[in-house]
Amino acid sequence: MNDQQKITSSNVVWHHATVTRARREAQNGHRGAILWFTGLSGAGKSTLAHAVEEELHRMGCRTFVLDGDNVRHGLCGDLGFSNEDRIENIRRVGEIAKLFMEAGVIVLTAFISPFRSDRERVRGMVEHGDFVEIYCNSSLEICESRDVKGMYKKARAGQIAEFTGISSPYEAPEKPELTLPTGHAKLEECVEQVMELLVQRGIVKVKP
Repeated sequence: MNDQQKITSSNVVWHHATVTRARREAQNGHRGAILWFTGLSGAGKSTLAHAVEEELHRMGCRTFVLDGDNVRHGLCGDLGFSNEDRIENIRRVGEIAKLFMEAGVIVLTAFISPFRSDRERVRGMVEHGDFVEIYCNSSLEICESRDVKGMYKKARAGQIAEFTGISSPYEAPEKPELTLPTGHAKLEECVEQVMELLVQRGIVKVKP
C-alpha cells in the first residue's frame, strides 16, 4: 500500500446502516457466510461451488459465486500472476466476499488462493464461524490429467510463468473446515458433505 492510499483511507468514516446483517439474515431465513473453496487448478472448485449453489438456490437461499476467472475480467483485471498480484487479488476478493456476507448472502468463492497466509487473512476479516474453508484435495497428477483449460500443458512448456503446482507452490490448508477428495469422489457426494456441514454449523436449516 502506498502513501497516497494510506492518506485516502485515513479520511473516511464507516457509516452504520439501519438495516443490519441480522435483519437481512432474518428476512432470508439463513445466515450469511463465506464458503471458501481452495485447491489446485482442475481440482473441481468451480464445479463444486456452482453445484452447491444450485442446491442452496433450490432451498430458497440467497447465494452468489465469486469465480477466479470471472473476477479477473473486471474487479481484478489490472492484476497479473506475480506473488504480489495474487496476494492483492485475494485481498480484494476477501473484501467483496465480506460485503456479500454482510448482506446476508451465502457467498461461495472458487479460487486457487495458493498462499495459506492469504486465506487466513480473509478468515481474520470476519467473525469466528463466518469463514468456511473447503479444501478440494485433488492430486497434481489428476488435475494435470484433466487440464480442462490447457494451462498445465502451457506451464510445462514454459509458456506460463509461476503456475501453481508447477513453478509456483500451493500451500494446502492445515485445518480446513472440510476436506473433500475431489480427485475421485463423485460430485453429488461432495455436495452432500458441504450441505451437511452448513446444517451442522447453523448456516442453513435442515430441508423439510
